[in-house]
Amino acid sequence: MKKLLYHLIKVRDKIFIPFVLLYILIAALGIYIIEPKTFKTYITAIYWVLTTLATVGFGDYAPVTHAGKVYTIFLYITGIGLVSVLIGKVIDSIYLVDKMKVGGKMKYTGKNHIILIGWSAKSKLAIEEILKSDKKIEIVIIDDLEKAPLMEKRLYYLRGDATDEETLLNANLPKATGVIIFADQITQDNYATTDPVLVDGKTLLIATAITSIEKSLHKSIHVTAEVINQKHIRLFEHVNVDEFIPTQEMISHAAVRSLFSHGVTHMYSELMSIQYGEAMYEIPTRPEWKTYRDAFVDLLNKGATLVADRGDLHINQKLDSRIPEDAQLFVICDKETISLLQ
Repeated sequence: MKKLLYHLIKVRDKIFIPFVLLYILIAALGIYIIEPKTFKTYITAIYWVLTTLATVGFGDYAPVTHAGKVYTIFLYITGIGLVSVLIGKVIDSIYLVDKMKVGGKMKYTGKNHIILIGWSAKSKLAIEEILKSDKKIEIVIIDDLEKAPLMEKRLYYLRGDATDEETLLNANLPKATGVIIFADQITQDNYATTDPVLVDGKTLLIATAITSIEKSLHKSIHVTAEVINQKHIRLFEHVNVDEFIPTQEMISHAAVRSLFSHGVTHMYSELMSIQYGEAMYEIPTRPEWKTYRDAFVDLLNKGATLVADRGDLHINQKLDSRIPEDAQLFVICDKETISLLQ
């Protein structure tokens, strides 16, 4: 009996809205037949039923016969309750959608978004940087928290295990612009001192899941991974990770250089963040640039400084070398200048 009652409730919820719509159409047909002179078109009858059930009753149409008035009383008794329940269900549905969104239970269906895996203070800073860098791009963050750690207009939260391909597909990985994998904060806090391999091990598992999806769908997705120990980078040679962030090495290097060159950390901050006047940007090559010198001089005259081709920072030592077809040039300039150059 309980199972039967449960199934009946489920069926009721599924057919309730179609039933209300059918009720409105049949009610409109009834008044249209009863008073054809008052309600000359079926659309007019539907309009009257809706205004009656919504209790607004503009008075522009009203039944004049006794049969029509009795029929109206019947609508009051049966229909207004239905509309009230319908409004309640709509409100419940909105609440449920918001609850699912906050709880990370909704699939992301957008595209050209950025996926951040792992919530921490670092990922929060990354979100702020992305939102400031691009006014349209959306972000999907994957973690296993009970509710969204941050509520922003262009931020979506998906709860799940990032090593599971289904979770990555729910974040619409195939249509993402790129992925950033942050080192798992819980593992880092609890196990990094006893077994540092565990932290980078989970990052490797996530990268493996992403690579599996890339191969199955023949897609190429830019992946940046945070690696706690630089020695572990070699473990990633069988997965498609485009760039690594060896956190400890970068922090140690910056700390040491700041002792010998005061203020160097400020320079790092300016290069890595757009909150300052200038930052580093990628610039497309142009046909008129045959050598690095051509690009360097042209960009300098426009307010930008050419500093690198991919990871090669020795541009100033080979200005007369030809720019390869696959060059990826980077410049330092302000936001106004880069908007003119791109």
